[in-house]
Amino acid sequence: MNNLATSIIKFRWAIIITVLVMTVFLGFQIGNMKINSDVISSLPDDDPDAQLFKKIGKDFGGNKIGMIILETDNIFSNEVIEHVWRLSDSLSLLDGISSVTSITNILEIKGGEDGFAVGELIDEYELPFSDDQLSDLEKRVMAKDMYRGSLVSEDGTSTVVMFSLSEDAMMREVSGNVISLTESLNLPETIYYAGLPMMVYAISQLIAADLFLLLPIAFLVIAIVLMFSFRSFKGVALPLVTSAIAIVWTLGLMVLLGFEMTMVTNNVPILLLAVGSAYTIHVVNKINQVREKDYRKAIVTALAYIFIPVALAAVTTMMGFMSFVFEAYLTMIKDFGMFTAIGTFLSAILALFFVPALLFGLTSKNRKAEEYNVAYKKSVLSNSILKPLNNLLIKHPKSILIFWIIQTIFASFAIFLIERNVDIKDYFQEGDMARRAEEIMSEKFGGSKPIFVLFKGDIQEPEVLNMMLKTENYLKQNPHIYSTHSIANLIVDMNDALGEGHQIPDERDKIEQLWFLIDGNPALEQLVSYDLDEAVIISKFDSGANEDKIELAEHIDKFIRNNQSDDYEIQATGMPFIDLKMNQSLLTSQIRSLIIAIVALLIIVAFVLRSFSAGVYATVPIIAAIIVLFGMMGIASIPLNMATVLVASVTLGIGIDYSIHVITSFMKSFKNGRDAGEALKETIMISGKAILINVISVTAGFIVLIFSKMVPLQYFGILMALAMLGSGLAALTLLPAILVLVHRNKSSDIKQEIEKT
Repeated sequence: MNNLATSIIKFRWAIIITVLVMTVFLGFQIGNMKINSDVISSLPDDDPDAQLFKKIGKDFGGNKIGMIILETDNIFSNEVIEHVWRLSDSLSLLDGISSVTSITNILEIKGGEDGFAVGELIDEYELPFSDDQLSDLEKRVMAKDMYRGSLVSEDGTSTVVMFSLSEDAMMREVSGNVISLTESLNLPETIYYAGLPMMVYAISQLIAADLFLLLPIAFLVIAIVLMFSFRSFKGVALPLVTSAIAIVWTLGLMVLLGFEMTMVTNNVPILLLAVGSAYTIHVVNKINQVREKDYRKAIVTALAYIFIPVALAAVTTMMGFMSFVFEAYLTMIKDFGMFTAIGTFLSAILALFFVPALLFGLTSKNRKAEEYNVAYKKSVLSNSILKPLNNLLIKHPKSILIFWIIQTIFASFAIFLIERNVDIKDYFQEGDMARRAEEIMSEKFGGSKPIFVLFKGDIQEPEVLNMMLKTENYLKQNPHIYSTHSIANLIVDMNDALGEGHQIPDERDKIEQLWFLIDGNPALEQLVSYDLDEAVIISKFDSGANEDKIELAEHIDKFIRNNQSDDYEIQATGMPFIDLKMNQSLLTSQIRSLIIAIVALLIIVAFVLRSFSAGVYATVPIIAAIIVLFGMMGIASIPLNMATVLVASVTLGIGIDYSIHVITSFMKSFKNGRDAGEALKETIMISGKAILINVISVTAGFIVLIFSKMVPLQYFGILMALAMLGSGLAALTLLPAILVLVHRNKSSDIKQEIEKT
């Protein structure tokens, strides 16, 4: 290690220039960063539910359905009808929109003495104007489930304009254009935007706002912590500079490799700020602890001591992040794991190579006396926290161990109180317009979560159409499904208008005759395939509760199992099914990623330290801290979601660093001939200081996330702050207590240490 440290000093300017050039180059790439908050695009290609969902979107004009709600006193007025028509007509001209449905263009089948006519509910060339016309329109709308509660609220105060995005449309861009177009019309009604495309756009706006707001605040907060901790410009500047460079490099690589910023990867900058500063803190702290006047010797000595612990901490942190790559369901979570691992690696490289090179290249070769006597200065941390902690550990290791055992057992039971939630509505705070829009859709229009039941077979056969009707009636038995829509409905309505009864005709010839009357209508493209070998039932689900989604899935699966036929095939998908799959993946991903990370960390630590017991000692405190954290989640009713599912593995990856620094310092002192008491004191008073500074700065960085506009990220910030405090506390109390108890028989000087204190 001395040779490596000497080489770093020798080639310091080459290192500094290389870092600066790479930072400038990768920094320019960040300007091309794209934001993608679309959950659908993150679904795995090999998942059956995701495959079917995407297929229906491709074959039937889009599964990405947006809604614009117009709310007023009474929608049955000439002015409001005209506004709906203007909005619908304007939306249909936008690129990326495949279809628009509203009360001004939806199909209506009108019966009469001379047969029936298929047209639109409202003639765009003769909008209802008189009171009689508007009253007639209201009666017709409220008489049919196809309109009432689907396009017009039952109280007549709201109407919705629905639009589908084409499969290749850029969701965020099209949704932004929809909002710009709607605002340009200056409609007097209260406007709300709902549905997946609009939620995706709203989240992308929050992501951008968070990046510009939270990162500067986090830098400022950590700078304040470092100033109080190190009381020097170097102690503040170096951790922040290396973190900033690591963030720039990581984000630049994301752009170069073709990745986008998502609702999960937007955590990467804050995370790297916390992690990146940690490694530099340990390097700077160790250099400060070396009592050498010559800066070259001080840096070489410090690097020789700190290189392995920092490198090991980085590797273990990377493994914690990489566990997401192997076990996460959503690709956005896999991307998060990959780039946090890359960023961690870059942070460690910068701390171990760039920081020493910069320190020696830009400072005097001889240090002032106060610079190399810093380790022996009295400080608040040393006198008020570390020294009392050392005394407590030496005197009462069993009590500390028992305390951790009791709270771990208690937390284990509280874990079962944790609920899972992937409802995108809950990403928004109470009172947010996007959240309110989803609430209105649930209250007045049967929800915004689309459900699709796909039929494969000869769609013009009476048996297939009758089964579609049977399926629709069965779906409506679920209290969270209000209405359904399919080609079977249209055939029934036409047959009824002819006076043949509200049913599917018994003969195929009659069906073909009815079909001829609507053939070529654009509305059919959303319901039937071109070859008439596939058709889809479209419905909506109005609940975000996981229990309701499970009941729905079981409800539909049971029906499909009991009604399959050689003449047709039935499949079902939709956002409730996707939500369930993501929900289940949260649990499986959490368990598997933790197992992978724990086993990998145990092996790596044991291998590097050449001691299996050392690996066990290092992992026990962080496991205990994670169990306690999960227990707190259960007690506080904090759900497991796409953000909080990251907490455990991130905690494992970062928190293990504290244990590694404690155990490497203790074992090195103990093997150098110091007894257990002296080894513990040296560990707590020197490494403990860096750990405390690290814990406080990282906690401060994460707590900034409470200012996020997204609720899951607020939870993530709170939990990560608690996790850092918990893992740091475990490393400085539980681990030393174990080490003292294990090594008590190997030393006879602990009693002497007690007497001294």
